Amino acid sequence: MDTFSNESTYKKFLEQGDEQRFDSLFEGAIEKAKREVFGRKFPIYINGEEVFCEKEISEYSPIDHMPIGRFQSGTRENAKDAVEAAENAFGEWSRTDYKERIRAMRKAAEIFRRQKFLISAIMSIENGKTRYESVGEVDEAIDFLNYYSYEMEKNKGYSIKKKTEESKAKVAAGFQGAPGGSEQIYNLMKPYGVFGVIAPFNFPISISTGMSAAALITGNTVVFKPSSTDNMTMLTGLYIYKIFEEAGIPKGVFNYVTGPGSEVGDELVSNSKVKGIAFTGSKNTGMSMMAKSYGLGIHKTFVVELGGKDPVIVSKSADLDAAAEGIISSAFGYSGQKCSACSRVYVQESIKEEFISKLSERTRSLKIGNPLLKGNYIGPLISPKPLEKFKTAVSEAEAHGRIVHGGKTVDLGIEGAYVEPTIAEMDHSNRLFHEELFLPFLVIDSYKDFSEALAKANDTEYGLTAGLYSRSKADISAFMNGIAAGVVYINRKIGATTGAMVGSQVFVGWKGSGTTGKGTGGRFYLQQFMQEQSQTVVK
Repeated sequence: MDTFSNESTYKKFLEQGDEQRFDSLFEGAIEKAKREVFGRKFPIYINGEEVFCEKEISEYSPIDHMPIGRFQSGTRENAKDAVEAAENAFGEWSRTDYKERIRAMRKAAEIFRRQKFLISAIMSIENGKTRYESVGEVDEAIDFLNYYSYEMEKNKGYSIKKKTEESKAKVAAGFQGAPGGSEQIYNLMKPYGVFGVIAPFNFPISISTGMSAAALITGNTVVFKPSSTDNMTMLTGLYIYKIFEEAGIPKGVFNYVTGPGSEVGDELVSNSKVKGIAFTGSKNTGMSMMAKSYGLGIHKTFVVELGGKDPVIVSKSADLDAAAEGIISSAFGYSGQKCSACSRVYVQESIKEEFISKLSERTRSLKIGNPLLKGNYIGPLISPKPLEKFKTAVSEAEAHGRIVHGGKTVDLGIEGAYVEPTIAEMDHSNRLFHEELFLPFLVIDSYKDFSEALAKANDTEYGLTAGLYSRSKADISAFMNGIAAGVVYINRKIGATTGAMVGSQVFVGWKGSGTTGKGTGGRFYLQQFMQEQSQTVVK
């Protein structure tokens, strides 16, 4: 059985003293992508065949409005056709030996590895990530493919066989626990059928691949819908389709359909032939999908991650430099457009001013600009829509608190929504402490004793990630025992609330951040895509 290890591309280049080559490979891939990839017309794929629609969706880069391409505006009928294709392919795919499915996933991982820098470059242009974020994300996609293959192999396809011995005792009629003949028992995990995989814009390769791979490796078939409205990442979604196709996934097993959620997404939710939905996105969207499906009397299994409002507590005993570094990385990496982003901080009163000063100083050092250029840390917002949300948040902070740093839009002379990373000091009761913004916007409040800090941290409908900076054993113990979040970090300099690694930190949401209490990149994730069956045969 193969072992699992994380891809960690940038780390390996850095440890080998070869960062210049890393940069060269990425920058060469940017030029190649601009020459050969963008600006074309792209189809959807149903049952392995190209499909073109009456209407198209034009996608542009959030960096500078460069044309990405013209994609198909798929309809409800296209979605139905894709579901039909997936349903027809399910029988054979579900009966395919799990070892063959593993081989396809590992081959897909190898293809991702060969194309790593090109796909990373395309993603950076498509959704505005820096080279480090993009390469790290492709690494995570590879990790998902290899880790789920490892788990499937380790658990032998989740099939357990046992045998009971025949009893010599005889009874006239059966009852619970009655003696009987020898029984061969098979306890199996079987796929549900067709899964709709509905992907987010912010991790269009890793999350999309992770959800899809989990469905596929367990024997389900997939209709995959990348983010296609407002915040678009359809081209990276197409590359996932192409990689699975090259890896040998049969026609109809994985279908790629772009189009508005009101058409394609709604059909996946309301179609009774779709047995499961894997979704990552906002709480409101996820809850409305579940409500609609169950409201129609249609049973589906939902594997969803629904966002966060992730807190960090900083105590007077903390290493304030490490705290500032970790919080800034998690709050402003990818312009705060992560469900795991640190968006609120509670700092002990006695160190509040000192810590805010350190936080502001560190934030001032972050460069804002085109994320394709080395050295820039803060790139654009994904689209103009969140820019209006940013302006509203700034106005509210100015009216009900104070802006510590930032608060302004930035004109770089290119067509993109660029803003300053913003820190605001406010009272915990304000809505900005409770609503997920998906912006580079951090709110800070103070506390007197640790029980107050913990209560404020838990005062949210979400429960995704949380962090603590403290040298106090009592604080650490109280935090570990009392924080209501699925992913918890203590004194972590590289990221206060972000940076979970596949196979190490399970990425799981509690409360309104998820539905199952089982997370991605962990040993229980695959089981959510299967249902148990016990088979007994009397010999």
